[in-house]
Amino acid sequence: MAWEEWEQLKADAARRGPAHMRLNQLPADGGNATGDLVVHQDDLGAVGHEACILHDRLRQRVDIAGAGSGKGESGSTMQAGEELKGSGFAMGPALVTTVSIWTSQVKSVLQAVAHISNHLDYSKKLHAQDDTRISAEIRGRDGSAMSVSSLNGYFH
Repeated sequence: MAWEEWEQLKADAARRGPAHMRLNQLPADGGNATGDLVVHQDDLGAVGHEACILHDRLRQRVDIAGAGSGKGESGSTMQAGEELKGSGFAMGPALVTTVSIWTSQVKSVLQAVAHISNHLDYSKKLHAQDDTRISAEIRGRDGSAMSVSSLNGYFH
């Protein structure tokens, strides 16, 4: 960028006035929004369950490296790649590379799905513990619930 162009950009920005942060917001009439974001434990459980099912299905159905193999053996796709490679066909190494990349990508997706499922389980437990701790902390010394006026002191 030339110096003159930089100076022109600065001058244009100065004419527009100072920069302000603008938050996205609902229209004044409220739009179609229903309020704050709310997630229920059942919702988290359902998403976690679906992630677990997806993980199992993926693990069972996308293993081309092991397809057609017994335990500890290469799958038929990898065997074909090795055979073609041994016979001097250029497709052999390409097939072996394809199987290796596919297997790597499948493992990444499986890890991501497992992470989602595990994280949702962890989140449910953590939030339940937080709720228990908070309810214990906002009780008076005698175990009774604190008054609203006492609670308001925490928000000022």
